[in-house]
Amino acid sequence: MKHRVIVIGSGFAGLSVATHLAHEGYHVEVFEKNDSLGGRARKFEKDGFTFDMGPSWYWMPDVFEQYFNKFGKSVKDYYNLIRLDPSYRVYFAKDHKMDLPASMEGMYELFEKYEPGSSNNLKKFLEEAAYKYEVGINDLVYKPGQSLLEFLDMRVIKGAMRLQLLNSLSSHVRKYFKNPYLIELLEFPVLFLGAKASKTPALYSLMNYADIVLGTWYPMGGMHKIVEGMVSLAEEKGVKFHTSANVNEILVEGGKATGIKLENGAEYKSDFVVSGADYHHTETKMLKEKSRNYSDDYWEKRTMAPSSILYYVGLNKRIDGILHHTLFFDTDFEKHAGQIYDKPEWPDEPLFYVSATSVTDSSVAPEGCENIFILIPTAPGLMDDQKIKDQYFEMVIKRMEETFEQNIRDHVIFRRDFACSDFMHDYNSFKGNAYGLANTLNQTAVLKPSLKNKRVKNLYYTGQLTVPGPGVPPSLISGAVVAKEVMKAS
Repeated sequence: MKHRVIVIGSGFAGLSVATHLAHEGYHVEVFEKNDSLGGRARKFEKDGFTFDMGPSWYWMPDVFEQYFNKFGKSVKDYYNLIRLDPSYRVYFAKDHKMDLPASMEGMYELFEKYEPGSSNNLKKFLEEAAYKYEVGINDLVYKPGQSLLEFLDMRVIKGAMRLQLLNSLSSHVRKYFKNPYLIELLEFPVLFLGAKASKTPALYSLMNYADIVLGTWYPMGGMHKIVEGMVSLAEEKGVKFHTSANVNEILVEGGKATGIKLENGAEYKSDFVVSGADYHHTETKMLKEKSRNYSDDYWEKRTMAPSSILYYVGLNKRIDGILHHTLFFDTDFEKHAGQIYDKPEWPDEPLFYVSATSVTDSSVAPEGCENIFILIPTAPGLMDDQKIKDQYFEMVIKRMEETFEQNIRDHVIFRRDFACSDFMHDYNSFKGNAYGLANTLNQTAVLKPSLKNKRVKNLYYTGQLTVPGPGVPPSLISGAVVAKEVMKAS
């Protein structure tokens, strides 16, 4: 008889674990609280515009390809992937922009322009980063993080020094480069994904390898095409989906998870339950206190990745000179980082990011229009209101108008805002975090929240608050790791 598995949540991790288990013959049902699938990677359509609501960067294409390959498929079976060139643009000031070329030759030239002699250092830096990526992505991230013994692998032990777990990314970058703009460029991925570079292990220079060497890509039609592909594959494997199905309780009998109870009172039985919902929400709202892995005090001491203020904007004109991805680093980088991590408060002059998918993809906006998505990273847990969202919108639009030297505000024909309170409402996100748990040293590997409930048999957790961590590729991997643990316990 097939084991029955219930998966809570249809984000990348939930879709991944469901598909892996269905592929192995399990009977899998996925319950999603919202009315559409994809978790934070939902989309919405309005007035001819199509907006991705969450992730907008497609990095680590190898992880996506490996995911589909496991099931005898390929990325190209589900969506058309193109590499962006330039990968993205950074504005350090109105008249100072840096375009990152897709070619390595172009990158060496760029670094030489800012710091003569630095191209050789970039080669060495990326060689180290390539090693970390290879060991990290192929070995470390597939460990379930249940015991230090998992890491007694000869390749990991021999390479421990090269992985640089005990050095900070900040000191590692500065060992190779002195130019402040190059330093900001190399530190930006971790600022947006979880911690200040001074608190992040140098292991995460593997993100620079992902950025510079593997490149920035885009699935035509938008990031939701990945979700559509994963859902299609899951359904092909027999996974059944329930939307608008809010789980109120994980049922526990005799110390074992036996199913779920929905908000409407309906109960569904299973042999295993895997929660891809927010870990903190799962523990505090779906389980009785005696069944939880962690105390309230434990959660309060966690370092969360940032929240964000997001704006989905439709314009009735094109913006001259904008690229697909643009980072506005035209204010104090360290000050904004401090207002996220050191003394959480609303930023005075925030860094921000703009995605204009319509530059690449005509299908996401009406003819002659621009589809833009704006993200301001903020400290988690700050309570927003409409006044705050309006204030920051005016701030970023003003800076965009000054930079691009054209009127944008008067051409806004659609705007939707999304901030900390929305992350909490729509995704039950702890403190309204946008990315999960910060990648700090004391929240790495076995020090992350466990993917397995220690008090309730057959209850597992997947997603960005457990191993391996925040981001879309790690969420795909998280689902694979948890599926393996369920199979071991079957």
